[in-house]
Parts: sequence; structure tokens; C-alpha cells
Amino acid sequence: MTPTSIYVTVINQARGTVLGDRVRMADTFWARAKGLLGKQELAFGEGLLITPCRGIHSYGMGFSFDAIYLSQDLIILHTIERMAPGRRGPVLKEARSVLELPAGTIQASATEVGDKLLIRQGTNPLALE
Repeated sequence: MTPTSIYVTVINQARGTVLGDRVRMADTFWARAKGLLGKQELAFGEGLLITPCRGIHSYGMGFSFDAIYLSQDLIILHTIERMAPGRRGPVLKEARSVLELPAGTIQASATEVGDKLLIRQGTNPLALE
């Protein structure tokens, strides 16, 4: 049995763009609690997919980032561009996960509410599901 990668690739299916190819999963209590705390920045291609998650904050952060709230079917429900440190985002009862990406990713990829995302195991955007 092959070990599961700790990274996933996130693709905006509606736009045909890769939002991140080194996105870390935060799907345990401790991984969600830590989030991006301790990171100095998110490099292009990096990110954090927090699941389950209905809301986020940037208390204790030292940099801005983009946030994408997702439904269970990976449809974008809400976006926050360049969320500054020390802020709290909305809590959306219909959200099932939140994707945190480098600031400017949403604008650069033309990502919008209603777009559908795909998540692939590993760091290869062409990999099969």
C-alpha cells in the first residue's frame, strides 16, 4: 500500500487553473488548530485546506492571505481576498472547508463564487483522482 501524500493539488475546474500544487491538508483537530500559525508566508503554489471548517481567523498571523469557503461539493461559496492579520472571517453554516492561499491568488486566477474546484492527491495537477 502506498502512503497517502500530505499534499494535494487544487484546481479551479471552471477556470482551468491550478490554485495550489502544494496544499497541505488540515483535517485533524491539531492541524486545524495550528493552521498557518508559525509560517512566515505562503509561497506561490502553497496553501492549507482546512476541513471540516465553517469559519477562519487570522489572529497571530504575520501576513495576509486569500481564503475560499467551499461547500461539500467543492463549490465556492465565499471568498476573502488579502485577509489581513488580526481579522475574523464570517462563519458560514453551509461551508464544509476553507482553502487558504497566498494573497493575490484569487485575483490572479479570476476565481469567483460559484466556481467548482477539484482536489487531487499529491503535487501533480494532472494526476488522477
